[in-house]
Amino acid sequence: MNRPLGRRDFLTTTAAVTACALTGPYLFAAEDKPKAKLKKAIKYGMIKLNGDHLAKLELAKKCGFLGVEIDSPGTADLDALVKASKETGVVIHGVIDSVHWRDTLSHPDAQVRAKGLAALEGALKDAKTVGAGTVLLVPGVVNKDVTYEQCFERSQAEVKKALPLAEKLKVKIAIEVVWNNFITKPEQLIEYVDSFKSEWVGAYFDTSNMIKYGVAPADWIRKLGKRMLKFDFKGYSKTKQWVNIGEGDEDWPEVLKALAEVGYNGWATAEVGSGGEDHLKKVSAAMDKVLGL
Repeated sequence: MNRPLGRRDFLTTTAAVTACALTGPYLFAAEDKPKAKLKKAIKYGMIKLNGDHLAKLELAKKCGFLGVEIDSPGTADLDALVKASKETGVVIHGVIDSVHWRDTLSHPDAQVRAKGLAALEGALKDAKTVGAGTVLLVPGVVNKDVTYEQCFERSQAEVKKALPLAEKLKVKIAIEVVWNNFITKPEQLIEYVDSFKSEWVGAYFDTSNMIKYGVAPADWIRKLGKRMLKFDFKGYSKTKQWVNIGEGDEDWPEVLKALAEVGYNGWATAEVGSGGEDHLKKVSAAMDKVLGL
């Protein structure tokens, strides 16, 4: 049975309504602005230090980095690197196929493509060894000897050959966007990634590389959505070309907004010149500033 509303009930109800009126908009505003959860990393080759893996990862950690991305081939003594990673807590989050520009998967010569495939498979195995989740791959190059269509078809055929190994090792192949004349629009990257119909192929988006092609990085991110496995950046200006992080034409507030919208929670990797402690600390501070960390 309902009872009459007493004075105490009235005051309690009024206080609750007032509190909601005062705090509600602020609570909703906070909820309406999700933030991407980013982990700061660098390319391993950026660490300029005469020392072993442990010393290099200790320096990376000291400078504020949670992870690194290594070259394959090109990184020696992976077992020692894994040991150093465990000791420092610095994660080896990715592997870069370091021969994809030379032995391209789009080359007219089948023997060159075979060498490129072998390198990709080697990088996948190295990724498994160090506990990395992705292999960064530039799939091919369009030039006077290779058309866009040939680059698409040839590289697609070679990557497909590596998919059984990628699935077995549980390592994803991340297609990077670079100045290779191949993929210059988000729709092209979507078409290429989706053509494999495989969860073991995704996109590695470089925020700075794509500025010169006219589509805003945030638009790339929104269109790629869950296809985006990783992202990296430097600093690029249409008038000055390569500049320091934070001094280019990247619209960082909009990039961060787009990352949050697509639910990206992962690695943010800087790709700039190498240096010692002072240099790496400057890079780290610049990343903190643009990423809001």
